[in-house]
Amino acid sequence: MGHRGSEYAEAFIADLASRLEGRIQLTTDGHGPYLGAVEKVFGGAIDYAMLVKIYESQGKQDQQRYSPAGFVAAEKRPVVGNPDLGSVSTSYVERQNLTIRMGMRRFTRLTNGFSKKIENLEHAVSLHFMHYNFARIHKALRVTPAMEAGISDHVWSLEEIAGLIPEAVAKPRGPYKKKKSVAEISN
Repeated sequence: MGHRGSEYAEAFIADLASRLEGRIQLTTDGHGPYLGAVEKVFGGAIDYAMLVKIYESQGKQDQQRYSPAGFVAAEKRPVVGNPDLGSVSTSYVERQNLTIRMGMRRFTRLTNGFSKKIENLEHAVSLHFMHYNFARIHKALRVTPAMEAGISDHVWSLEEIAGLIPEAVAKPRGPYKKKKSVAEISN
């Protein structure tokens, strides 16, 4: 979660690298900050390509509508190392992005279902992925992803997931602002 600048791209790529071993092949979209982030984090020890999507140019009238411009083509651009161009794809992450947007209202576009606090957003994302990985049977797997990975031996119920939430600790509320009287307001 964060902005789309180089600082956040570097943090994201560094987190990704910390979860992997050995030489990998990575594909990103054409977002510019990924170039510097991948170079800084992986150096030359990666097979990296970008999948750059090209859209129709938008005229002045098209810029006023919300729907995106029409898709024209996709270019596979090797960046570092020797990426297998036949495997250059962003389909899996795009599918995950759609699943998130469809599963959590706070990620749908043009909605009022947002989180006022970042902590609430983090909790919502955690619950979504807990359910997705432990409680939802996936058609292709015929089990949950957690069962397929061998880290769970059963489909979790919503009650089991809710049972993981620690008991809330009541905190004292802060002082309320005193309302001004009509006489104070008119002075």
